[in-house]
Parts: sequence; C-alpha cells; structure tokens
Amino acid sequence: MNDSPLLKDKRAVVFGGGGSIGAAVARRFGAEGGEVFLAGRTESTLDAVTGQITESGGRASYAVIDTLDDSAVDDYLDRIVKQAGGIDVEFNATGPRITEYGNGKPAVDLPLAEFLAAQTVLTSQFITARGAARRMVPRGSGVIIFLTGSPARPHLVGGSGIGAAFGGIENLTRTMALELSGTGVRVVCLRTAANPDTRTIQDTADTVGKMMNLTKDQVLASLDEGTWLKVSPHTEDTANGAVLLASDLARMMTGTVHNATAGICTD
Repeated sequence: MNDSPLLKDKRAVVFGGGGSIGAAVARRFGAEGGEVFLAGRTESTLDAVTGQITESGGRASYAVIDTLDDSAVDDYLDRIVKQAGGIDVEFNATGPRITEYGNGKPAVDLPLAEFLAAQTVLTSQFITARGAARRMVPRGSGVIIFLTGSPARPHLVGGSGIGAAFGGIENLTRTMALELSGTGVRVVCLRTAANPDTRTIQDTADTVGKMMNLTKDQVLASLDEGTWLKVSPHTEDTANGAVLLASDLARMMTGTVHNATAGICTD
C-alpha cells in the first residue's frame, strides 16, 4: 500500500477484472487504497487476482458476472451498494478477443456476424456504465471510466468492426458526461493501444508471426516501432492511466478521452 494512496477508501468496480488489463487496473486500484469489486466470466482468474490484492494488504472480492446480462449487472451493483454503501468508480475492461472480430479484414470482406461480435464491447460498456450511473447520481459523486483502443481513430486497414465499437464508446463517453453534468458524476474514457504483455496481443503476435514468417519478438518490436515514443504501452501504463482518471487529480476531467496510445493515433 502507498503512504498517500490516491484512491483511499474509494469503492471501485472492475468488470473484466480477470483479464490482463482488468487485473492490472484492479491491482493498482487496490494498491492505491481502493476497495475493489472484481467481476468477470472466469472464476479462476478472478480468484487469483483477488488473492493478489488481499495478500498485498488491499481489500477485494469478486463475482462471476456476464456483463452482457443486464439484470445480472444490476443485481451485482445493488449487492455492492448494500454491502459497501455506494460505488465511487466503475471501470470496464471486457471485450471480444481479436480473433472474434475479424481483425485484418477490410469492411467489404467482413461478415456481418464478425462485425456484430465487435459491437458487444460497446453493449457491455453501456450496460455497466448505465448501471453505475444510476447508483452514483443519487449520491452526487462518482467516476465512470470507459476503455477503448487506438482503432477508435482510423489508422489501420481491417479495423472497421472494432473501430466502430471503440468510436461509439468514445461518443457515449461525451454524451453521458453531458447528460450527467451537474450531478457530481464524471464520465471519462481511457484510450490505450496494443498492450504487448496481454494474453490477447501475445496470441496475436504468434498468429501474425506465422502468417508473415516472423518471430513473435519481431512482431512485438513492430508494435513499438509504430508508436511515436517507440515503445508500446503495457498493462501497467494503462492501469496508471485508470488510477489518474479515477482520482481527484483528474477532478476537472469529464467528457474527454485520455489518449495513452504512445502516439499511435492523435486527436
């Protein structure tokens, strides 16, 4: 635990808390003094991350939740409010794997099913953000953090499905922030790029390497080279961005996208 934690006693819900990015964010929230409530589909990973947080002196618990199940999300948030007294931060790191949304296929060759698979990330983020907002507004405070990636800004061929989903999330960020203005609830978005230490990018590097006769290290190096900083953001960097947005250091930030893509795309 930090001597001056940025999220002391904040009650933070992390959907997708068993995934690479969600786990990193949950651990950082816990290290910064937050009480973390993890949710996701895989109990074994949720249990492992929860254990890591508590063993480090933090407070955490988990529940197996499908974020596309509207009623299940509402029930979970109600249980948190009843148990902890409220929700201060909501973050959603869930989403389809790259293999599920036709990555690399131009729009004219993209089957409808693969395009729609990518849109589940938008649906999931809407359900959890709306649920959190409904419980934050009566208390007059809270922070909702959306998560997107560099495909939200056109910079590559074959990203139409996930690009449309991420672009929709960023628009939703601004719309919800406007609608919630004056309530004390902030709505922000964290945009990252391919985090090479995630399972998804590691698997993708293997697949792309075999297709292009490259090693995984060569594929990962090309990701670094594609950034302006010549180094890709890692899950720790993404987690640090989430902590900043959740903390009072960002209390004047709402309706905005925090671009943490190392310069892969700009606004």
